[in-house]
Amino acid sequence: MHIPDGFVSVPVAGATSLASVAALFVALGRSQEAFGVRRAPLLGLTTAFIFAAQMINFPVAGGTSGHLLGGTLAAIVLGSPWAGMLSIATVLIIQAVLFADGGITALGANILNMAVIGVWVGWILTQTLQRLFGGSKGRLPLAAGIGAGISVVVAAVVAALELALSGTAPVAVVLPAMTGVHILIGVGEGVITSGVLTYLATARPDLLPGEQHEFRGWSIPIVSVFLIAGVFSLFASAWPDGLEKVAENLGFIDLASKVRIIVPTPLADYGIEGLGAIGTSIAGLVGAAVCFAVAFGIAKIVKPNNA
Repeated sequence: MHIPDGFVSVPVAGATSLASVAALFVALGRSQEAFGVRRAPLLGLTTAFIFAAQMINFPVAGGTSGHLLGGTLAAIVLGSPWAGMLSIATVLIIQAVLFADGGITALGANILNMAVIGVWVGWILTQTLQRLFGGSKGRLPLAAGIGAGISVVVAAVVAALELALSGTAPVAVVLPAMTGVHILIGVGEGVITSGVLTYLATARPDLLPGEQHEFRGWSIPIVSVFLIAGVFSLFASAWPDGLEKVAENLGFIDLASKVRIIVPTPLADYGIEGLGAIGTSIAGLVGAAVCFAVAFGIAKIVKPNNA
């Protein structure tokens, strides 16, 4: 759902950028309560995992693929939607700057859609469903899976409205197209979110907030993230993602090639020219490492002085 350059108008890009900057400014202040000595590296690890997982597109119907957005998962693992916002925003910024994934001019829209709206919709729905389920921790993966899936659809609806307001496509056409394909992608998002949380609750409850289990260290999670980024990413679906497929079907895909702002980087499009699959692996490893380092640095900056 990464909107590229050229898809949104200057007024829409400006308005969404202002909204995103304001939201992240608030998140920086409110995230202090979420960070302590142990939670700081967890923000880095969660951010690196989301980046790595987003490299793996999974196929859905009609020659379309999707990938994890991860907003709900990040918020739950970190125990705070504010921290979840910072995690997803970090991924989106690094993707745009280092990998030309998502437009620089559309970065505000992408952050608003995925790091603000996606995170909060998933978080609120998960908390609400948890209460309806009686507060059972055993039902958390189910509640989070439902919340995550719906959050993808809501973010897609907002993206469609941004495209319509930009004059890119009529709202009566782009809204049902975006909604329909992202319902399918939302199913994948829900399954992945539920599966990851089920695994953590069973094998690594020490990484979940509020748990009093003995901490088991970072080595296995870090190795797992690098395996996803460096190896599993090689098996990602080559089909266009939901937004790209909609743009092809509705005839505005060429707008991305007319206005494309790329910060010079050898890692554009998640590869290194001439290296093939090895280049993709290197790009994935570098991206995960950068995400970890940046998010860890943010956590160290905003943590309380007595943490």
